[in-house]
Amino acid sequence: MSRRNPRRANGWRRDQLRRRVLAAYDTCAICGKPVDKTLRTPHPMSPEVDEIIPVSRGGDPLSFTNCRLVHRHCNRLKSNKSDAYARAQLEHKPTPSTTSLPLTTSGEW
Repeated sequence: MSRRNPRRANGWRRDQLRRRVLAAYDTCAICGKPVDKTLRTPHPMSPEVDEIIPVSRGGDPLSFTNCRLVHRHCNRLKSNKSDAYARAQLEHKPTPSTTSLPLTTSGEW
């Protein structure tokens, strides 16, 4: 079984979408800082197209409404998680694990 990248399944459409996103936006959707569109990959601040709903979670990689402009570094931090997770990583704030959340009871025990 071969696994194909759904972003490249229709390369022409993805290239068109990338150009449209680069033309439409100037700031990173995650950190809010300006994106220098002249930088090229693999520079950490180079522009990338990020899916709001990740492809691995059912998002459409060819929909303009599901895509936005981000820095490469911010996109790597986000991975397939939420924007809040990526922002916490940028600010070096620890993200709580499910076992460290405070225990609350109904008081009826």
